[in-house]
Order: sequence, then C-alpha cells, then structure tokens
Amino acid sequence: MTRRYTPWALLVVALALAAVYLFPLYWMYVTSLKSGSEIFANPPTFWPTTPNPDIYGQVWSRRTMSTFLWNSVIIASGVTAITVILGTGCAYVLARYRSAWIDVGLFAVLMLQVLPASVMITPLFVGFNQIGLLNYPRLAVILAAAAKSMPFFVVLVRATFMSVPRELEEAALVDGNSRVGAFFLIVLPLARNGILVCAILTFMGSFGEYIYSKSIIQSPALQPASVGLSGFLGPNSSDWNSIMAYSAIYVTPILAIFVILQRRIVSGLTSGALK
Repeated sequence: MTRRYTPWALLVVALALAAVYLFPLYWMYVTSLKSGSEIFANPPTFWPTTPNPDIYGQVWSRRTMSTFLWNSVIIASGVTAITVILGTGCAYVLARYRSAWIDVGLFAVLMLQVLPASVMITPLFVGFNQIGLLNYPRLAVILAAAAKSMPFFVVLVRATFMSVPRELEEAALVDGNSRVGAFFLIVLPLARNGILVCAILTFMGSFGEYIYSKSIIQSPALQPASVGLSGFLGPNSSDWNSIMAYSAIYVTPILAIFVILQRRIVSGLTSGALK
C-alpha cells in the first residue's frame, strides 16, 4: 500500500471501529422506540416501523426518574468536589517534591487504582456501620466513590503539574510570593485546564456509580439512576422498550456533556505530552 492511500485506509478502519463501538448506543435508542412485538421480530428491523416516542414520558413519570437523576447529580457533584479539593493538593506534592517517601506515596496511590470496588465494599460497609455513617447513606457513598476516584485524578493531574515550568514558580518566590501564593497565583491557573478535564471525567464516572450505591443505599428515594435501572431487570423481564428508554434518558445528558466538551477534554489530556 502506497503512502498516498495510507491515511484513507486508516480513516476507513477508524470509522469501522467507531461504528462497531457505537452500535450498542444506536440499538438502545432504536429499541426504545419499537413496540414489544417488533423488538423480538426475526429478522430484526434496524429502524422502528411505528416509532413510539411517548414511551419516554411514560417511563419518566412511572419510574420517578427526576428523583433518581437528582440523586445521581448529588452523588457525582459530591464525589467531584472532594476529589478535586483533596486530589489537587496531593497531585501537586507528588509532582514537585522528590524523595523516597514520595515514590512510596505514588506507588500506594497506583495500588489503590487497581483495587476493584467489589473488593472494597465489604470492609467499607463494616467501617461505615461502626462509625454510624450508614445513617447518612448518600454521604457514605460519596466518600467511598471519592476514595475510588482519587487515584485516577491524582495520577492525571500530577502529569499536568509536571508540565508547568518550575522556573515560573521559582520566579514568583523570588518576587516575594509565599509557597501558597505561588501555587494559587502561578501554578494553579496554568494547570486549570488539566484539572478541569479530570474533574469532568470524575463527574461523568461518578454519575454512573452503582456498586457502592446498590450496597449502601436502601431507600429508593435516595438511590441514583444506576440503581433505579436495575429495578427493571429480573428473570422475567420483558419490558425492553421501557428499559431502553430509561437508559437513553440516563445516558443522554452525559453524552451531551462529552460532545460539547470533547475538544477541551482531548486538549487537556494531552497538555503535558509535548513538554
């Protein structure tokens, strides 16, 4: 293959992979508009013969989705706030100071990243029960999910801080700024894009949090949308168009946020790559 055709071949491969990856999303929206008999038709139809958009309004009111989505927003916002406030300082220290203890701390952070939530839920549940935190189940979920999100945030933001020239910070110290002042006035503004992107990714990941919420929150009035979706599922589930409509309502805001901010997200993730 000549060099002239190589970009087009790579483009075709990329579009094919994107189509395969996005097909479940397309199938979710299409299935939500089909009737019950059309969903199980053989061969399947790739576009509904008689689309029924009313299913979205029915699912919204019947499943009290406003309550579930509001709880998801509260949990995701709390997780993002705690992660950004604590993770930014931790990432800065790991980026600026070099010692054996810093390397030990970074290794511990990376080890926390590989622990699955299903392994952590039992000791967290016992610990929260002993200190009475299960009386505030949403706060317990926020703390648990923030601890799970923290390593991912710290590793990415640390790379952002390392891309900020140390000479600018030293110049601020020479000009009379304190270490704290140099951090807030010089380093933090230069790293804000990377921090913002990591905060957005943390929010999007926390919006779909399921394991901690399912295990800790018992009241349906406090459960997020991910747990509400599991209420549809069972051994005799057949209301697939309602399940797909619920899923479409649930994921569409996250998809919209990602599409609107995709350029900023990509630029933020690669901001330190060409230092």
